[in-house]
Amino acid sequence: MNHKNKMETRPMFPLIVSMAVPPLISMFMQYTYNFVDCMFVSWIGEKELTAVSLAFPITTLMIAMSIWIGVGVNVLIADNLGQKNQDRANSVVTNGILLSAVMGIIVTGAVLVITKPFFSSFTDDPEIYHLAVRYMRICAFLEVSSMVHICIQKILQGTGNMIGPMWFQIAGVVLNFILDPILIFGYFNFPKMGIEGAAVSTVCGYTLSMILAFIVLIFRKQKVRLKIRGFHIDFQMIKEIFVIGFPSFIMNALGAFMIYFTNIFLVVYSTTGVAFFGAYFKLQQVVIMTLNGLVQGCIPIMSYNYGAKNMPRLRQAFKYGTGIGIGLTGISIILFWTFPEQILRIFNASDEMMTFGVPALKIMCTSYVFAAAATMAASFMQSTRRVGFSLIINILRQLILLLPFMWILSYLIGMKGIWWSFLAAETITVFISICLYRRYPVEFSDDPV
Repeated sequence: MNHKNKMETRPMFPLIVSMAVPPLISMFMQYTYNFVDCMFVSWIGEKELTAVSLAFPITTLMIAMSIWIGVGVNVLIADNLGQKNQDRANSVVTNGILLSAVMGIIVTGAVLVITKPFFSSFTDDPEIYHLAVRYMRICAFLEVSSMVHICIQKILQGTGNMIGPMWFQIAGVVLNFILDPILIFGYFNFPKMGIEGAAVSTVCGYTLSMILAFIVLIFRKQKVRLKIRGFHIDFQMIKEIFVIGFPSFIMNALGAFMIYFTNIFLVVYSTTGVAFFGAYFKLQQVVIMTLNGLVQGCIPIMSYNYGAKNMPRLRQAFKYGTGIGIGLTGISIILFWTFPEQILRIFNASDEMMTFGVPALKIMCTSYVFAAAATMAASFMQSTRRVGFSLIINILRQLILLLPFMWILSYLIGMKGIWWSFLAAETITVFISICLYRRYPVEFSDDPV
């Protein structure tokens, strides 16, 4: 590279803002898909909302697979650019896109196979079961376009280009928002498709984002490009992509398992509890994925400076990112505490849902500031190739601590204990993250993994 990259020269706070705002918007838009589906479907009826809520673990897992490959590619590109290795960075681009397309096909097939047994394990209501199956059989086909467009998004972000990924993400969400009411309710002489219309709208939105992503990568000048001449499939590089991106997969995939197990606890009390948690999860994802957008802006900065062996800027990026994350989640807590009834009415909440939903919303949202600190700590570990510590933090948050708390507290105080378990797990994880950060300092290495 003939000039210095902004990730090694620009003042840190404006750099993080410029790097984080576009992916923050992109991640916000990414999870707007299911939020919008959930909102419009709730206007049809509570059973339809329950069906879409039961599908959340699968759709969340599908997105987690996409982010897995994308983040692995992102970190490798930023690292190689930091080392001034342009040819290898270009090779990462081509290997990453091919890998994402193949994985998308595999995941689509797997989702189609597991759909029926998955939903039959949750409900004996034949109407809810058939609604969920119809919705998921269409949503399965979003995975290839999701994999490829998220991969290209992370490729561009790894070079410091945050604007392009933001716009093709927004385009897909806007299309989904336009098509949802048209196809669900049959406006403008379109057929009234109900819950299947929500699924078709989502697939169309992802497909548009993928097409625009290719256009931006190929036809606009970028710091990396597809390597065609002399290209070969590099299995060592593919392994690196899998290993480096794995903590991000765990962070997002555990969300799917968390929903699965939470629904198991809630269904004992009522299907309304399941419907509420589905609505709440969409609200939470708006906050957490906005936080993840901040993280995706910070990871290239930390990875680049780790590759360049610039410790002061590496630590500075982590500290600024953590502060911004805590500030953003603090704002969301204020909003959720101030307007809980108005927020739940977005999902046409019944009186029963409103009764336990308002206090539940206030309890769970309080955990967001702790989630911000823990998520940034895990991302710092990931950017500095301490994948094991990153995994530990993410698994503690959403599995090892959460499920025992959920079991114990629900036994002691009923359904309210499920809500308190989220706050307890996040709080303890933060203290463990601080201990890991202080006890195990960064060590630079030429080994990319």
